[in-house]
Amino acid sequence: MCGRILFFNADRLVLALWILFTIAAAIAVGYLYGGKSWCNYFCPMAPVQQIYSEPGGLFSSHAHTSDTTITQSMCRTVLPDGKEQSACVACQNPCIDIDSERAYWDGLSKPESSWLRYGYVGLVVGYFVYYYLYAGSWDYYFSGAWARQTNQLSSLLSPGFYIFGYTINVPKIVAVPITLGIFTWLGDRAGRSIERAVKGYNLRRARPLAPEVIKHRIFTLLTFIIFNFFFIFGGRPLVQLMPIWGQYIYELSLVLLSTLWVYQTWHRSADLYTRENLASRFRKQLEKLQLDVSQFLEGRSLSDLNTHEVYILAKVLPGFTREKRHTAYKGVVREALAEGYANYSSSLEVLQQLRQELGITNDEHREVLEELGIEDPQLLDPNRQRSLENQIRLTGYTKSLERLMLLQKKQSTDSNNTFDNLLAQSPDEISALRRQYSIDPQEEAWILSGIAPEASNINRAEFLLSQLPALIQCYRALHQPILQAHLPVLLLLRDSIHHKKELIVRTILGVLEIQTDPAALAIGKELGTLAPAILGELLATDNWQHRLQPEILSNLNPLSESGNVCALDYGSEEILAALETLLIDLNPTIQSACLYIIAQLDLAQSQQLAIDCQSDSPLLQETTAIIRSQATASPPLITFPLLEKVVYLANSDFFNRMQGETLIALASRAEVRTFNNKEVITEAGDTCRELLLLIAGSADIHFYLDDRQIRIEQLHLGQTLDELEVLAHSDSQNTIVASSDLTRILAVPVNAFDDLLDRDRDFSRRVLELESRQLQRFMRSLQTI
Repeated sequence: MCGRILFFNADRLVLALWILFTIAAAIAVGYLYGGKSWCNYFCPMAPVQQIYSEPGGLFSSHAHTSDTTITQSMCRTVLPDGKEQSACVACQNPCIDIDSERAYWDGLSKPESSWLRYGYVGLVVGYFVYYYLYAGSWDYYFSGAWARQTNQLSSLLSPGFYIFGYTINVPKIVAVPITLGIFTWLGDRAGRSIERAVKGYNLRRARPLAPEVIKHRIFTLLTFIIFNFFFIFGGRPLVQLMPIWGQYIYELSLVLLSTLWVYQTWHRSADLYTRENLASRFRKQLEKLQLDVSQFLEGRSLSDLNTHEVYILAKVLPGFTREKRHTAYKGVVREALAEGYANYSSSLEVLQQLRQELGITNDEHREVLEELGIEDPQLLDPNRQRSLENQIRLTGYTKSLERLMLLQKKQSTDSNNTFDNLLAQSPDEISALRRQYSIDPQEEAWILSGIAPEASNINRAEFLLSQLPALIQCYRALHQPILQAHLPVLLLLRDSIHHKKELIVRTILGVLEIQTDPAALAIGKELGTLAPAILGELLATDNWQHRLQPEILSNLNPLSESGNVCALDYGSEEILAALETLLIDLNPTIQSACLYIIAQLDLAQSQQLAIDCQSDSPLLQETTAIIRSQATASPPLITFPLLEKVVYLANSDFFNRMQGETLIALASRAEVRTFNNKEVITEAGDTCRELLLLIAGSADIHFYLDDRQIRIEQLHLGQTLDELEVLAHSDSQNTIVASSDLTRILAVPVNAFDDLLDRDRDFSRRVLELESRQLQRFMRSLQTI
């Protein structure tokens, strides 16, 4: 801007040299770095483009809801057949040319964003005001004399200010940067002051807006003002050359279009962008499920639905079962992780809105992450660079490589056109593609495994198979006699490991279902040796007997006994080494239980591990705090109040395999009560205000059949009491009496139970199933009397 006033505006030679230098610099940067590195890092007009292009233009497309893979102004190349292909090299993340709105929301809260917007307003105002300060009136600027000044370069050392008829002897070459610098600073200060004032007023409102929304709306108004100021006031020397009617049309058109842009942009927010982004991903997953939605759409397609309609449709679709909802959500999470939209740690927060719309609990989300980590471990690898731009770069290389292989296959006369042979025929072309897309050896190996799906599937199965020995080792460690005094906690951990092993085996079987080569046969044989028990369960229940090829089935050999042998001579060090692998589990219940078991063997090691365990879970926070404060070895389970309640709830018939968050919420509101022998726990006729769970000792239920007959049944540990009465809010029909010197009962308040039934739909379904079976058993027992 200083250069324009001082050098370029009126000297055609300097202007030509400057333009040629700029062109040469852009070509050089493009040659050295590729892509739009010039635009993103070097171009002096890039900040201006950012101001006027974000969060989106009046007629621009929305990249985050587009079905096309090549969006907005992203780098692309045109193939000989006329199709476009991405040429993105991921030089900028996030990239304004791929998704301008994503780049806008990503940088909205950064300090440099405010400096850019507010400072630019001051800079533009200062640029035009300087002409007034230089000449003492606006005639110099509006007449256009500044563009026809023949002595521009010779006036660089002449006075730079003429104010109120007085010459201020500051050289023009100094006055210009001082003026622009001061106005830029004033613009930034004024903008920040306005922002603080608006935010202060907003806090006094009944329903205050989010700070990001306020900042966005201030930016929107400033962009509107400075756009019209620049093109109407700043453009007057050229506009006034038009006829008067042309000037009116020009100015009215600018104001009308910029007003429409404000109307379109005003109500945008990061929250709305996220909802639209997730709805677009979810729409794609619904299309993959091939559900019959025609009866609900009245001739429209899924792509015609807006954000709210997509979620409403999902809630009313009769075929959208819990399993399909889980599948659709899993697909969204997979895409979000692959594109870097979310990562392992942020996905819970980023996808919160989608979970709320679909009724997905936090624990179901963790279960999805666990499944994805098993199916594709690289998705959760924190060391691997993941972003939308990087994903586009890798996809561009993959498409180019596939096209090259297809051309080679068509031109080759060799009958042995294997994938490796085709690669060997084009070393120079492949090397050029690597340079173009900046592909390193690790990325190329991953891409080649994806192009050759057979190898990819086998590699994935082999990786999953390699995880089984560690889980088996841990499972055996939990069966060692030295730990049996802590059986309730062991049962919880064993169930978790068994579930993981089941997921791994099921995923491997899915690979073996589509593979019959020798490598698959070898994997099947090893799987049959490592996990015969789980294999037997799955083969009997999931119809794998008909889905797998006979040769695969014979190699699985689920009757092998070698995998069932459990050594009972593990030392403490072996057990501790096995248990530490469980601490990386996402479930705070598993982490807490594992820390407790480690504390029984080595309190010092458990205390050190507790220091490293950071979590928002109240269960893990309480467990780590108690372990760190312990001074005596082998603290009993009763020392951990919340963990004890969670363990017994998880091991009970009624609450087994319930979502961890629901379990912790129930445990935090439950109460442990102690009763002596013959003491009445609950009496017939009492209103059932609590669901009772026997966790220690013994108790008897006295059934009153008539006035003179009483039938007594003994309760077993983990059995819940008064389930039907609690659900019905009715009076107890039986009396429960403690039958041991120390009987401990876990009492869950009925209001807590009701709250969780409303909040956890999966829990509600499980409760109905369990109570239906309980009622059927009760009716059969009456028929036998």
